[in-house]
Amino acid sequence: MKRRELLHATAAFGLIAATRPTASAAPPAPLKPPVSGGIPVAFLVSDGAVIIDFCGPWEVFQDVQVGGRHGDGFRLYTVAETTRPIRASGGMKVVPDHDFASAPPPKIVVIPAQNSRTPATMDWLRRSAKSADLTMSVCTGAFVLASTGLLSGKSATTHHNAFGEFALEFPDVQLRRGARFVEDGHFASAGGLTSGIDLALRVVERYYGRETARKTADAMEYQGQGWLDASSNAVYAHPPTAAAGRAICPVCWMEVDPASAPQSVYRRASYFFCSEQHKQRFDSAPETFLDPVR
Repeated sequence: MKRRELLHATAAFGLIAATRPTASAAPPAPLKPPVSGGIPVAFLVSDGAVIIDFCGPWEVFQDVQVGGRHGDGFRLYTVAETTRPIRASGGMKVVPDHDFASAPPPKIVVIPAQNSRTPATMDWLRRSAKSADLTMSVCTGAFVLASTGLLSGKSATTHHNAFGEFALEFPDVQLRRGARFVEDGHFASAGGLTSGIDLALRVVERYYGRETARKTADAMEYQGQGWLDASSNAVYAHPPTAAAGRAICPVCWMEVDPASAPQSVYRRASYFFCSEQHKQRFDSAPETFLDPVR
């Protein structure tokens, strides 16, 4: 599934007013690894799951080497509603290791961007979160996690193109625009795509210390520093500037041609959209999609 299609798919629910960004919470406490054995990590997958959203964190967790500890630091497996093959983004076929009934209890749950918000998925996530150290979303996987109600009253982030949609659908979640990742109690959320790698490195740090996380990043030849600074996505907090003669869709921030794009007028200003669907979304609650600091 293409990124734009997924962003459209996540916008299928409620039309309510948005919340505004809030200040960061205090850094969460370190997490305690088991005395022996790897930390079980469940990757929730369904059709449309975005590859880098789960493969990025998977690579981080699989590369962890902990000095003085035998075996892997993490034990990884995929989970889905059934064990039939699913089609991830780009057409990749993935055969889930477990269905919801057979999956081992996880200590970490990773939720990539995907389509499924079935009752069975919501039930498994709620049950798993009760005993997990951390339930984390990547990109628009935040829509899946928030749909469980587990983020109610908490802070979270998502892909910058989906800020307006997320704020509209989940007014009881404090949306953190421009955060690389957000940690709030037993939950965490990453921004788009590569942000999941940084959140995973941050999780490694919380379990095994900063030096182990640094060595993991070095082994991956990963030079990103976002895992050291949760506010490093500040450049994505506000819409981009359109090129001359172009406009920015206020819903998904895609650049569009005003000559052919759907148009709305709000408070004497004209807005142009990438699709009729996004025009309708904007018309339902314009303030949600306008830059909150403008």
